Amino acid sequence: MKRFKKGVFVMVALVLVLALAACSSGGGSSEPASGGDSGSNGGDGGGSAGTVVLGYTGPLSGGAAQYGKDILNGIELAVKQINESGGFKVNGKAYKYEIQALDDKYQPSQSAINGKKLAEKYHTPIIFVAHSGGILALEEFNEAKGFIIGGYTSVPAVFKQENELVVRIPPSFLSYPPIYTKYEMNKFGKKAAMLPTNSAYGKVWDKVFKKAWTEAGGSIVVDNPLDYNTDTSFNTGVSKALSKNPDVMLVGGPSEPTGLVIKQARQLGYKGGFAVMDQAKLNDIASVTGGLETLNGTIGVLPLNQFDHVGVNEFIKSYKAEYGKAPTWESAWNYVSTYVFTKAMEKAGTVKDAKAIMGSLGEAIKALPAKKNFPDIKGINESGFEVTPALAVVENGEIKQYDGGK
Repeated sequence: MKRFKKGVFVMVALVLVLALAACSSGGGSSEPASGGDSGSNGGDGGGSAGTVVLGYTGPLSGGAAQYGKDILNGIELAVKQINESGGFKVNGKAYKYEIQALDDKYQPSQSAINGKKLAEKYHTPIIFVAHSGGILALEEFNEAKGFIIGGYTSVPAVFKQENELVVRIPPSFLSYPPIYTKYEMNKFGKKAAMLPTNSAYGKVWDKVFKKAWTEAGGSIVVDNPLDYNTDTSFNTGVSKALSKNPDVMLVGGPSEPTGLVIKQARQLGYKGGFAVMDQAKLNDIASVTGGLETLNGTIGVLPLNQFDHVGVNEFIKSYKAEYGKAPTWESAWNYVSTYVFTKAMEKAGTVKDAKAIMGSLGEAIKALPAKKNFPDIKGINESGFEVTPALAVVENGEIKQYDGGK
Protein backbone atom coordinates (compact mmCIF):
# COMPACT_ATOMS: atom_id res chain seq x y z
CA MET A 1 0.00 0.00 0.00
CA LYS A 2 2.84 2.33 0.90
CA ARG A 3 4.51 1.56 -2.43
CA PHE A 4 1.24 2.32 -4.30
CA LYS A 5 0.82 5.69 -2.54
CA LYS A 6 4.44 6.57 -3.28
CA GLY A 7 3.96 5.74 -6.96
CA VAL A 8 0.81 7.86 -7.21
CA PHE A 9 2.64 10.76 -5.59
CA VAL A 10 5.47 10.54 -8.13
CA MET A 11 3.02 10.45 -11.06
CA VAL A 12 1.11 13.48 -9.76
CA ALA A 13 4.34 15.38 -9.25
CA LEU A 14 5.45 14.57 -12.81
CA VAL A 15 2.14 15.80 -14.23
CA LEU A 16 2.47 19.06 -12.30
CA VAL A 17 6.01 19.61 -13.60
CA LEU A 18 4.92 19.06 -17.21
CA ALA A 19 1.95 21.39 -16.77
CA LEU A 20 4.17 24.14 -15.36
CA ALA A 21 6.59 23.69 -18.27
CA ALA A 22 3.77 24.08 -20.78
CA CYS A 23 2.55 27.25 -19.07
CA SER A 24 6.01 28.80 -19.03
CA SER A 25 6.32 28.25 -22.81
CA GLY A 26 3.07 30.08 -23.51
CA GLY A 27 0.85 27.00 -23.75
CA GLY A 28 -0.75 25.50 -26.84
CA SER A 29 1.13 24.91 -30.10
CA SER A 30 4.02 27.25 -30.89
CA GLU A 31 6.01 27.97 -34.07
CA PRO A 32 9.57 26.66 -34.20
CA ALA A 33 12.23 29.31 -33.56
CA SER A 34 13.19 29.24 -37.22
CA GLY A 35 9.65 30.01 -38.32
CA GLY A 36 8.09 26.65 -39.22
CA ASP A 37 7.94 24.81 -42.54
CA SER A 38 10.47 22.16 -41.50
CA GLY A 39 12.77 24.77 -40.03
CA SER A 40 12.66 27.29 -42.88
CA ASN A 41 10.20 29.88 -44.14
CA GLY A 42 7.48 30.60 -41.62
CA GLY A 43 3.77 31.32 -41.81
CA ASP A 44 2.29 34.60 -42.94
CA GLY A 45 0.82 36.00 -39.77
CA GLY A 46 1.00 36.00 -35.98
CA GLY A 47 3.34 34.08 -33.72
CA SER A 48 7.01 34.57 -33.04
CA ALA A 49 9.60 35.92 -35.44
CA GLY A 50 10.21 33.80 -38.52
CA THR A 51 13.09 33.20 -40.87
CA VAL A 52 12.96 33.56 -44.65
CA VAL A 53 15.66 31.67 -46.51
CA LEU A 54 17.09 33.30 -49.63
CA GLY A 55 18.81 30.88 -52.00
CA TYR A 56 21.80 31.44 -54.26
CA THR A 57 23.41 29.25 -56.90
CA GLY A 58 26.37 30.47 -58.91
CA PRO A 59 30.12 30.09 -59.38
CA LEU A 60 32.10 30.31 -56.14
CA SER A 61 35.10 28.44 -57.52
CA GLY A 62 36.89 28.40 -60.87
CA GLY A 63 37.56 31.30 -63.21
CA ALA A 64 34.19 32.95 -62.53
CA ALA A 65 34.47 32.68 -58.74
CA GLN A 66 35.00 36.40 -58.17
CA TYR A 67 32.02 37.24 -60.37
CA GLY A 68 29.83 34.86 -58.37
CA LYS A 69 31.15 36.17 -55.07
CA ASP A 70 30.43 39.77 -56.14
CA ILE A 71 26.79 38.81 -56.66
CA LEU A 72 26.60 36.98 -53.34
CA ASN A 73 28.27 39.87 -51.49
CA GLY A 74 25.54 42.25 -52.63
CA ILE A 75 22.82 39.93 -51.33
CA GLU A 76 24.69 39.34 -48.06
CA LEU A 77 25.20 43.06 -47.40
CA ALA A 78 21.50 43.81 -47.90
CA VAL A 79 20.53 40.89 -45.66
CA LYS A 80 22.92 42.05 -42.94
CA GLN A 81 21.50 45.57 -43.01
CA ILE A 82 17.90 44.36 -43.01
CA ASN A 83 18.49 41.90 -40.16
CA GLU A 84 20.44 44.40 -38.06
CA SER A 85 17.65 46.97 -38.46
CA GLY A 86 15.19 44.50 -36.91
CA GLY A 87 14.18 42.59 -40.02
CA PHE A 88 10.94 43.24 -41.88
CA LYS A 89 7.26 42.72 -41.18
CA VAL A 90 4.63 40.91 -43.19
CA ASN A 91 1.05 41.11 -41.88
CA GLY A 92 2.41 42.30 -38.56
CA LYS A 93 4.80 39.40 -38.15
CA ALA A 94 8.55 40.00 -37.92
CA TYR A 95 10.97 38.15 -40.17
CA LYS A 96 14.70 37.97 -40.63
CA TYR A 97 16.73 36.49 -43.46
CA GLU A 98 19.05 33.54 -43.76
CA ILE A 99 21.12 32.87 -46.89
CA GLN A 100 21.90 29.44 -48.29
CA ALA A 101 24.57 29.81 -51.00
CA LEU A 102 25.68 26.87 -53.16
CA ASP A 103 28.53 26.69 -55.66
CA ASP A 104 27.54 25.47 -59.12
CA LYS A 105 30.94 26.08 -60.76
CA TYR A 106 29.10 27.84 -63.62
CA GLN A 107 27.62 24.46 -64.66
CA PRO A 108 23.85 24.46 -65.45
CA SER A 109 23.52 20.81 -64.42
CA GLN A 110 24.85 21.64 -60.96
CA SER A 111 22.61 24.73 -60.85
CA ALA A 112 19.60 22.42 -61.24
CA ILE A 113 20.79 20.18 -58.41
CA ASN A 114 21.35 23.21 -56.19
CA GLY A 115 17.99 24.72 -57.09
CA LYS A 116 16.08 21.57 -56.17
CA LYS A 117 17.94 21.30 -52.88
CA LEU A 118 17.23 24.92 -52.00
CA ALA A 119 13.55 24.57 -52.86
CA GLU A 120 12.94 21.22 -51.19
CA LYS A 121 15.09 21.55 -48.07
CA TYR A 122 14.82 25.26 -47.33
CA HIS A 123 11.53 26.17 -49.05
CA THR A 124 13.07 29.41 -50.27
CA PRO A 125 10.66 31.76 -52.09
CA ILE A 126 13.51 33.30 -54.10
CA ILE A 127 16.67 31.79 -55.58
CA PHE A 128 19.26 34.15 -57.04
CA VAL A 129 20.94 32.54 -60.07
CA ALA A 130 24.19 33.99 -61.42
CA HIS A 131 24.20 32.94 -65.09
CA SER A 132 21.91 32.29 -68.04
CA GLY A 133 22.57 28.54 -68.25
CA GLY A 134 21.63 28.15 -64.60
CA ILE A 135 18.50 30.23 -65.07
CA LEU A 136 17.34 28.05 -67.96
CA ALA A 137 18.01 24.94 -65.86
CA LEU A 138 15.90 26.18 -62.95
CA GLU A 139 13.10 27.34 -65.24
CA GLU A 140 12.36 23.65 -65.83
CA PHE A 141 10.86 23.31 -62.34
CA ASN A 142 10.69 26.63 -60.44
CA GLU A 143 6.98 27.21 -61.12
CA ALA A 144 6.08 23.70 -59.97
CA LYS A 145 8.11 24.11 -56.79
CA GLY A 146 6.84 27.64 -56.23
CA PHE A 147 9.90 29.91 -56.12
CA ILE A 148 11.01 33.04 -57.98
CA ILE A 149 14.25 33.05 -59.97
CA GLY A 150 16.22 36.26 -59.46
CA GLY A 151 18.24 35.93 -62.65
CA TYR A 152 21.51 37.77 -63.05
CA THR A 153 22.14 37.84 -66.78
CA SER A 154 21.68 40.47 -69.43
CA VAL A 155 20.62 37.84 -72.00
CA PRO A 156 17.01 38.74 -72.81
CA ALA A 157 15.99 35.47 -74.49
CA VAL A 158 16.37 33.58 -71.22
CA PHE A 159 13.30 35.37 -69.90
CA LYS A 160 10.94 34.64 -72.80
CA GLN A 161 9.98 31.14 -71.75
CA GLU A 162 6.44 31.95 -70.59
CA ASN A 163 7.66 31.46 -67.04
CA GLU A 164 5.72 33.66 -64.63
CA LEU A 165 8.23 33.40 -61.79
CA VAL A 166 11.50 34.69 -63.25
CA VAL A 167 12.96 38.22 -63.06
CA ARG A 168 15.88 39.63 -65.05
CA ILE A 169 17.88 41.73 -62.60
CA PRO A 170 20.43 43.65 -64.76
CA PRO A 171 19.64 45.60 -67.94
CA SER A 172 19.32 43.71 -71.22
CA PHE A 173 22.46 44.01 -73.38
CA LEU A 174 20.53 44.20 -76.69
CA SER A 175 21.17 47.94 -77.00
CA TYR A 176 24.94 47.55 -76.54
CA PRO A 177 26.22 45.91 -79.79
CA PRO A 178 25.00 48.67 -82.17
CA ILE A 179 26.60 51.33 -79.95
CA TYR A 180 29.80 49.31 -79.61
CA THR A 181 29.90 48.79 -83.36
CA LYS A 182 29.54 52.48 -84.18
CA TYR A 183 32.26 53.54 -81.74
CA GLU A 184 34.81 50.88 -82.69
CA MET A 185 34.30 51.09 -86.46
CA ASN A 186 34.69 54.86 -86.46
CA LYS A 187 37.85 54.63 -84.37
CA PHE A 188 39.65 51.54 -85.74
CA GLY A 189 38.06 49.86 -88.76
CA LYS A 190 35.67 47.17 -89.97
CA LYS A 191 37.45 43.85 -89.31
CA ALA A 192 36.42 42.20 -86.04
CA ALA A 193 37.69 39.12 -84.22
CA MET A 194 35.23 37.58 -81.77
CA LEU A 195 36.61 35.91 -78.63
CA PRO A 196 33.70 35.81 -76.19
CA THR A 197 33.26 33.37 -73.31
CA ASN A 198 31.86 30.03 -74.46
CA SER A 199 28.99 30.05 -71.94
CA ALA A 200 25.32 30.37 -72.89
CA TYR A 201 25.63 34.09 -72.18
CA GLY A 202 28.63 34.36 -74.52
CA LYS A 203 26.89 32.51 -77.32
CA VAL A 204 24.00 34.97 -77.35
CA TRP A 205 26.37 37.96 -77.20
CA ASP A 206 28.30 36.43 -80.12
CA LYS A 207 25.14 36.16 -82.22
CA VAL A 208 23.86 39.67 -81.45
CA PHE A 209 27.22 41.39 -81.93
CA LYS A 210 27.89 39.57 -85.20
CA LYS A 211 24.53 40.75 -86.54
CA ALA A 212 25.13 44.38 -85.54
CA TRP A 213 28.67 44.38 -86.92
CA THR A 214 27.88 42.84 -90.31
CA GLU A 215 24.75 44.94 -90.81
CA ALA A 216 26.96 48.03 -90.37
CA GLY A 217 29.21 46.82 -93.20
CA GLY A 218 31.87 45.08 -91.12
CA SER A 219 33.40 41.63 -91.51
CA ILE A 220 34.09 38.93 -88.91
CA VAL A 221 37.59 37.56 -89.51
CA VAL A 222 37.58 35.14 -86.54
CA ASP A 223 34.77 33.75 -84.40
CA ASN A 224 36.43 31.67 -81.67
CA PRO A 225 34.74 31.51 -78.23
CA LEU A 226 37.11 30.74 -75.33
CA ASP A 227 36.69 28.94 -72.02
CA TYR A 228 36.91 31.85 -69.59
CA ASN A 229 35.92 29.67 -66.63
CA THR A 230 38.72 27.10 -66.63
CA ASP A 231 41.54 28.29 -68.94
CA THR A 232 44.38 30.32 -67.46
CA SER A 233 46.23 31.00 -70.70
CA PHE A 234 44.65 32.30 -73.88
CA ASN A 235 47.74 32.64 -76.07
CA THR A 236 46.59 30.09 -78.64
CA GLY A 237 43.18 31.65 -79.17
CA VAL A 238 44.52 35.20 -79.15
CA SER A 239 47.38 34.36 -81.54
CA LYS A 240 44.92 32.75 -83.95
CA ALA A 241 42.76 35.88 -83.89
CA LEU A 242 45.68 38.26 -84.39
CA SER A 243 46.90 36.27 -87.39
CA LYS A 244 43.86 37.67 -89.24
CA ASN A 245 44.84 41.29 -88.46
CA PRO A 246 41.58 42.46 -86.84
CA ASP A 247 40.87 46.11 -86.13
CA VAL A 248 38.60 45.31 -83.19
CA MET A 249 38.20 42.39 -80.78
CA LEU A 250 35.00 41.39 -79.00
CA VAL A 251 35.97 39.95 -75.60
CA GLY A 252 34.15 39.27 -72.39
CA GLY A 253 33.15 37.01 -69.58
CA PRO A 254 34.27 37.35 -65.95
CA SER A 255 36.62 40.31 -65.46
CA GLU A 256 39.83 38.49 -64.55
CA PRO A 257 40.02 36.14 -67.55
CA THR A 258 38.84 38.98 -69.80
CA GLY A 259 41.82 40.96 -68.51
CA LEU A 260 44.13 38.06 -69.36
CA VAL A 261 42.81 37.92 -72.94
CA ILE A 262 43.40 41.65 -73.41
CA LYS A 263 46.81 41.53 -71.72
CA GLN A 264 47.99 38.73 -73.98
CA ALA A 265 46.70 40.56 -77.06
CA ARG A 266 48.63 43.69 -76.10
CA GLN A 267 51.78 41.68 -75.34
CA LEU A 268 51.54 40.17 -78.82
CA GLY A 269 51.48 43.65 -80.34
CA TYR A 270 47.77 44.29 -80.91
CA LYS A 271 47.01 48.03 -81.23
CA GLY A 272 43.29 47.95 -82.01
CA GLY A 273 40.16 48.39 -79.92
CA PHE A 274 38.20 46.15 -77.58
CA ALA A 275 34.45 45.78 -77.35
CA VAL A 276 33.97 44.41 -73.83
CA MET A 277 30.84 42.45 -72.94
CA ASP A 278 28.91 43.74 -69.95
CA GLN A 279 29.88 41.02 -67.47
CA ALA A 280 33.47 42.27 -67.41
CA LYS A 281 34.30 45.50 -65.56
CA LEU A 282 36.82 48.02 -66.86
CA ASN A 283 38.56 48.81 -63.56
CA ASP A 284 38.90 45.12 -62.71
CA ILE A 285 40.27 44.41 -66.18
CA ALA A 286 42.81 47.23 -65.83
CA SER A 287 44.11 45.71 -62.59
CA VAL A 288 45.00 42.58 -64.61
CA THR A 289 46.34 44.29 -67.74
CA GLY A 290 48.57 46.79 -65.96
CA GLY A 291 46.54 49.99 -66.05
CA LEU A 292 43.90 51.85 -68.00
CA GLU A 293 46.42 52.91 -70.66
CA THR A 294 46.34 49.32 -71.92
CA LEU A 295 42.59 49.72 -72.53
CA ASN A 296 42.67 52.81 -74.73
CA GLY A 297 40.04 52.37 -77.45
CA THR A 298 37.88 50.10 -75.29
CA ILE A 299 34.11 50.40 -74.82
CA GLY A 300 32.23 48.74 -71.97
CA VAL A 301 30.06 49.39 -68.92
CA LEU A 302 30.55 52.52 -66.81
CA PRO A 303 32.12 51.71 -63.41
CA LEU A 304 29.72 51.98 -60.52
CA ASN A 305 31.76 54.64 -58.72
CA GLN A 306 31.35 56.97 -61.71
CA PHE A 307 27.58 56.58 -61.83
CA ASP A 308 25.96 59.76 -60.54
CA HIS A 309 22.88 58.80 -58.54
CA VAL A 310 21.66 59.24 -54.99
CA GLY A 311 22.62 56.32 -52.78
CA VAL A 312 25.63 55.11 -54.79
CA ASN A 313 28.26 56.66 -52.52
CA GLU A 314 26.57 55.38 -49.36
CA PHE A 315 26.42 51.86 -50.81
CA ILE A 316 30.07 51.96 -51.89
CA LYS A 317 31.12 53.12 -48.42
CA SER A 318 29.14 50.35 -46.71
CA TYR A 319 30.45 47.73 -49.12
CA LYS A 320 34.09 48.76 -48.66
CA ALA A 321 33.68 48.66 -44.89
CA GLU A 322 32.31 45.13 -45.11
CA TYR A 323 34.53 43.60 -47.79
CA GLY A 324 37.58 45.84 -47.98
CA LYS A 325 37.19 46.64 -51.68
CA ALA A 326 35.00 48.54 -54.11
CA PRO A 327 31.76 46.92 -55.29
CA THR A 328 30.87 46.02 -58.88
CA TRP A 329 27.55 46.40 -60.63
CA GLU A 330 26.87 42.73 -59.84
CA SER A 331 27.07 43.56 -56.15
CA ALA A 332 24.97 46.67 -56.52
CA TRP A 333 22.19 45.11 -58.58
CA ASN A 334 21.75 42.16 -56.25
CA TYR A 335 21.89 44.39 -53.19
CA VAL A 336 19.09 46.56 -54.56
CA SER A 337 17.14 43.51 -55.76
CA THR A 338 17.15 42.05 -52.24
CA TYR A 339 15.51 45.25 -51.01
CA VAL A 340 12.99 45.10 -53.87
CA PHE A 341 12.03 41.51 -53.06
CA THR A 342 11.73 42.41 -49.37
CA LYS A 343 9.40 45.29 -50.15
CA ALA A 344 7.40 43.01 -52.47
CA MET A 345 6.84 40.53 -49.63
CA GLU A 346 5.60 43.34 -47.43
CA LYS A 347 3.24 44.58 -50.15
CA ALA A 348 2.02 41.07 -51.02
CA GLY A 349 1.45 40.15 -47.39
CA THR A 350 3.25 36.83 -47.74
CA VAL A 351 6.71 35.29 -47.57
CA LYS A 352 5.54 32.04 -49.19
CA ASP A 353 3.31 32.79 -52.17
CA ALA A 354 5.76 33.36 -55.01
CA LYS A 355 3.06 34.48 -57.45
CA ALA A 356 1.78 37.10 -55.02
CA ILE A 357 5.31 38.35 -54.35
CA MET A 358 5.98 38.49 -58.08
CA GLY A 359 2.77 40.44 -58.64
CA SER A 360 3.85 43.05 -56.09
CA LEU A 361 7.25 43.86 -57.60
CA GLY A 362 6.00 46.90 -59.53
CA GLU A 363 4.43 48.37 -56.41
CA ALA A 364 7.58 47.51 -54.44
CA ILE A 365 9.84 49.40 -56.88
CA LYS A 366 7.68 52.51 -56.54
CA ALA A 367 7.80 52.27 -52.74
CA LEU A 368 11.56 51.71 -52.56
CA PRO A 369 13.46 54.68 -51.05
CA ALA A 370 15.52 56.56 -53.66
CA LYS A 371 18.79 55.82 -51.87
CA LYS A 372 18.08 52.10 -52.20
CA ASN A 373 17.15 52.41 -55.89
CA PHE A 374 20.40 53.87 -57.15
CA PRO A 375 20.41 51.87 -60.42
CA ASP A 376 17.27 53.96 -61.02
CA ILE A 377 14.86 51.09 -61.74
CA LYS A 378 11.81 52.59 -63.48
CA GLY A 379 9.54 49.58 -63.22
CA ILE A 380 9.21 45.99 -64.37
CA ASN A 381 8.08 44.42 -67.63
CA GLU A 382 7.54 40.86 -68.85
CA SER A 383 11.27 40.03 -68.65
CA GLY A 384 12.66 42.10 -65.82
CA PHE A 385 13.60 45.44 -64.33
CA GLU A 386 13.34 48.49 -66.58
CA VAL A 387 16.51 50.57 -66.50
CA THR A 388 18.77 52.56 -68.82
CA PRO A 389 22.30 51.08 -68.93
CA ALA A 390 25.37 53.30 -68.46
CA LEU A 391 28.27 52.85 -70.90
CA ALA A 392 31.85 54.10 -70.94
CA VAL A 393 34.93 54.33 -73.17
CA VAL A 394 38.62 54.44 -72.27
CA GLU A 395 40.57 57.23 -73.92
CA ASN A 396 43.98 58.62 -72.94
CA GLY A 397 44.06 56.31 -69.95
CA GLU A 398 40.77 57.59 -68.55
CA ILE A 399 37.29 56.10 -68.27
CA LYS A 400 34.63 58.46 -69.60
CA GLN A 401 30.87 58.03 -69.65
CA TYR A 402 29.65 57.48 -73.21
CA ASP A 403 26.27 58.56 -74.48
CA GLY A 404 26.29 56.42 -77.60
CA GLY A 405 27.74 59.10 -79.82
CA LYS A 406 24.65 61.31 -79.67
